[in-house]
Amino acid sequence: MNTFFLILIGLPTIEIFLMIKIGAEIGAINTISLIFLTAIVGVYFAKKQGLQTLRSGLVNLYQNKAPIYEIISGASIALAATLLIIPGFFTDLIGFLLLIPFTRNIFLRFTLRIKKAESPQKEKETIDGEIINKKKDEL
Repeated sequence: MNTFFLILIGLPTIEIFLMIKIGAEIGAINTISLIFLTAIVGVYFAKKQGLQTLRSGLVNLYQNKAPIYEIISGASIALAATLLIIPGFFTDLIGFLLLIPFTRNIFLRFTLRIKKAESPQKEKETIDGEIINKKKDEL
């Protein structure tokens, strides 16, 4: 089955299941309050981490270094903020894990390793050639 459709169907199913289970334990009002609280706290920390990443990227630019890590980190922070705004506990968990630099590095290493494994490795070929005519073209 296509990964997109699996996420499209599976993610809301997991979210609804967790909301029902947590709502049964702590109550409906507390569940709704917790969803809003995680969104507010998550967006605050995403903003804080994003500004820190931006500062680090600017320092690298001033030192004439390419801010590649900061670009990837900034994209993962933006994804984390999006996941935290989406109501639900599973997406909040993934969003908070992406905000923590240690776990973000683990996620990035894991996803980059998967991408490298999926891409076909091209074998390096050497083509030997011989110059027969050294004469330049004349116009």
